[in-house]
Amino acid sequence: MSDESSRHPRGGLYFEDFTIGTTIRHRLTRTVTQMDNMLFSNMTLNPQPLHIDAHFCATETEWGKPLMNSLFTLGLMIGISVNDTTVGTTIANLGMTDVKFPAPLFEGDTVNATTEIAAKRESKSRPDAGIVEFVHRAYKQDGTLVAECRRQAFMRKRSA
Repeated sequence: MSDESSRHPRGGLYFEDFTIGTTIRHRLTRTVTQMDNMLFSNMTLNPQPLHIDAHFCATETEWGKPLMNSLFTLGLMIGISVNDTTVGTTIANLGMTDVKFPAPLFEGDTVNATTEIAAKRESKSRPDAGIVEFVHRAYKQDGTLVAECRRQAFMRKRSA
């Protein structure tokens, strides 16, 4: 990994800066709220009562309370990683695979995340870019893994 002076002016790392096998512990954390769940579910037109109906959850689910929307959790996990990795240096996300939610996340839980650099390769079509594969993991305050995914990102190389 590079020092602060070689980062993008916004703070992101360039393709050359990523070292396979490195794991980054992100500094940002976030306590999730009922409002997060309601807003995200409503903005994405998701009427699933498992996320937005406390009475339904209390009377008809094994959880007894609303689960955080898994796509919110996925977005939060990746968002937490941006300041330490890709802000200003991502050209595009290419895809996500192996998305898993091994444990529930509830209102009031605090999320922290790590990113492992799993692979990288030069772009075949663009000499100014490369592809980096990240493994993002999100945990709640007690260390329980609540989300994981592999993400492929098209990353800028440092100017020659």
